[in-house]
Amino acid sequence: MYFPARDLLPGASVIPDWITPQQEAALIAFLDAGEWSGELKRRVRHFGYRYDYRARSATVESRIGPLPEVLQGLAERLVADGFFLAVPDQVIANEYLPGQGISAHVDCEPCFGDVIASLSLLSACEMRFANLESGETRASMLLPRSLLVLAGPARRDWTHAIPARRSDVIDGLRVMRQRRVSLTFRSMRF
Repeated sequence: MYFPARDLLPGASVIPDWITPQQEAALIAFLDAGEWSGELKRRVRHFGYRYDYRARSATVESRIGPLPEVLQGLAERLVADGFFLAVPDQVIANEYLPGQGISAHVDCEPCFGDVIASLSLLSACEMRFANLESGETRASMLLPRSLLVLAGPARRDWTHAIPARRSDVIDGLRVMRQRRVSLTFRSMRF
């Protein structure tokens, strides 16, 4: 069942068109100019701190440098827009090709702060949510250039996942997925 952004989950927000198409193109050009890692089933890039998927942790020693200017500007805007209290210092870029997804999870609570924000680029996809206690499920379409913010119960009490498939049904129509990139902003906790 799909929910409008205002009814998505307690503590969740979806902000459509948080960036412009020109900003989206510039972000993709920036990401593709660097080296993607193939360590997972999908390609990823880390900024600020490298997250260790096997250990499910990041440490002070995993710092790889300051956020690049283009990402720092977005991180500062997240504070200016009232989503974060302090500028997030870790970003992961995930690339999803048609048929790829991510299993249900809650971002590492000991590793990352109370707010997670994810910016969708290039293609829409369905994100599914499941309540850890009740098992209730919900879903929302994440459109290109939209920002998903998870805080409070949405951050702690619900898993989120992207089904691994080649298409989604949007407004009653089957829409084939294209390449999708997400930028997830988080604050490190040590």
